[in-house]
Formats: sequence, structure tokens, C-alpha cells
Amino acid sequence: MSQKDLESLRSQIDDLNLEILRLINERAAVVNEIGKIKEKQGVNRYDPLRERHMLDLIKEHNQGPLNQMTVDYIFKQIFKTALKQLEADKKKELLVSRKKKSEDTVININGELIGQGKPSFVFGPCAVESYEQVAAVAASIKAKGEKLIRGGAYKPRTSPYDFQGLGLEGLKILKRVSEEYGLGVITEIVTPGHLEEALDYIDVIQIGARNMQNFELLKAAGATNKPVLLKRGLAATIDEFIHAAEYIMSKGNENIILCERGIRTYEKATRNTLDISAVPVLKQETHLPVFVDVTHSTGRRDLLLPCAKAAIAIGADGVMAEVHPDPSVALSDSQQQMDIPTFDAFYETLQKFMKNYEIHA
Repeated sequence: MSQKDLESLRSQIDDLNLEILRLINERAAVVNEIGKIKEKQGVNRYDPLRERHMLDLIKEHNQGPLNQMTVDYIFKQIFKTALKQLEADKKKELLVSRKKKSEDTVININGELIGQGKPSFVFGPCAVESYEQVAAVAASIKAKGEKLIRGGAYKPRTSPYDFQGLGLEGLKILKRVSEEYGLGVITEIVTPGHLEEALDYIDVIQIGARNMQNFELLKAAGATNKPVLLKRGLAATIDEFIHAAEYIMSKGNENIILCERGIRTYEKATRNTLDISAVPVLKQETHLPVFVDVTHSTGRRDLLLPCAKAAIAIGADGVMAEVHPDPSVALSDSQQQMDIPTFDAFYETLQKFMKNYEIHA
């Protein structure tokens, strides 16, 4: 075979490659149209029976020289790629997506602008136990110039025998404290039924890790005009987390704060494993503010400060941490809450860190 013949064959290969490319893209366009029709019909995009039919049709017409196993593999990869492209296109259409809205969402809560570039802070006790307890923490928060307080009135606990919160009485305590100290209230709601009675007492609906995929609660929160702080589930992927936020936004509520609070892994040194890399991923994938809860992620007072520094350094819009006047007698999570003096030192050190970080940024 001459060099001229070789070049001629190579030219044929180039032409065939381009024809294959054209056909693959043409096929992808048709698949996309089918996907849109199926979406309107509420039908699952992946149909294994249809895939089997296509493979059988291809096998029937396969004349070689490729053996059928190789042909099946090639076409399965084409099928899989088309499905992945459909999923990628669908993700771009998500209301929470950065591609849907390029600018950052900024949420005003009691005069605190969440997501405007400067880290915000949310402190407060794990659970509301008494007026005196919450008021003591509120006084310390206000003295620092902060505008938000957290506290649990409803407490989903692993054991049914643990303290479950004061319920409506806890909401009333939070409301009284918020009015006396000028603080916006963030509290967890665990059922759609509790949500309705809580709206008059709170400023932000918190949906906890155990309820991240409580879809009825997500939809109910989305139907309100209250900002929602959504925590990542104990073993949720980032994609599942983003779709949980989409449930809320799909009902019309765009004021959502995402909160990374650690995920369950095999590691036992901390209560959970803080996925600090989730912060920049969520900031890139969505336009929503991202908080880090350093208390529930670590479960250790001695790690709150370094993890808070890490959260701020990596670009988190805010940090959450728990404070109790006397953690030793706390009715829940006593080992991870800061007392007031520890809180004072934590806050002062964090403010110095932020000042220095801005200088070198």
C-alpha cells in the first residue's frame, strides 16, 4: 500500500468521524426533545425496556466486523451519555442554580444582610429551657452587636426519652426575648403542623438535618414568606441538598440559607465530619448564602474556633454556634455548647482573625 492510499484511508476516517459526531449530536437533540415530552407527562426519563428494544434492533442489523459485545458497549455508552446530558441540562434549570441567577441572593433578617460579603453570626442555646436561660445568652449576643439568636423549641432527638423541647411555650419565650433584646429568632420546625403555629413567633424557619428530605415540610416552608435556614442531611450528597432547597424555592420562597453541619462518616474523633469543601461547591453551584454550623459538625467545644476560622476563610456567609449560660446542666448537647466566658473569648478571637484575614486577603 502506497503512502497515497494510506492518506486516502485516513481522510475517509476523518470524514466518518465527523459524520459520527454529527449523528451523535443529532441523536442527542432528539433525546432532549423526548426528555421534555416525558417531563410534561411525568414519566421517568430512563426506560430500560426501550433501551433493550434499541439494543435488539442494533444486534439484528449488525453486519460486523465489530462483534456484538463491542457494539453493545459502544451504544450503551451513547445511551448513558445522553441521559447524563439530560440531567445536566435539568440541573441548569433549577431555580437555586447559579446558572439560573448569577448574582448572590442577599437576605435581610432583622437588619442583618445575609450573603452580602461579610460573614454573619447566629448564636444561641441548643434548646430553649427557660426565659432566664435564653435571656442571659441574648444579653451577651446583643452586647456584641449581633442581631440574631437561635434556640430550639421543638427538638427531634435520637431517643424518644430525651428532652423534646418546650414547644409552644418555648416559642413564646423566644418571642419575648427577641422583643426585649431586639434579636431576630431562628428556630427549628419539625412538622408542617408546628409551622403554622410558629410563624407569629419567629423570623427564620430552620429545617434540621433529620428533616432535610421531609418534602411536605419543605413545601410548607416554601409557601411562607419567612426566610428558611436549611441544614444538610446527616448523609446527604450535595446534589440531594441542592434539590431539597429547590423544593422550597419551587413553592415561591427564594429566601433560603444553606447550612453545612457535617455529615456522618466512619470517623469518631468528632460528632460528624465537617465537609468544609461543601462551602465553595455550594457557592459555585447556587446563588444562595451558605452557613457552617461548627457546633453540630464537631460536637466539641475545643474545635469550634478553628472550624469557624476555616469556614470564614473558605468563603462561608455565616457561622452558627451554640451558647448556654451553664452547659453542665443543659438539657441537650451539654458537651458542645459554650458558656458565656468561652463565648466572649471565641467571639473576640474570631473578630481579630477576620480583621487580619481581610488585611492579607
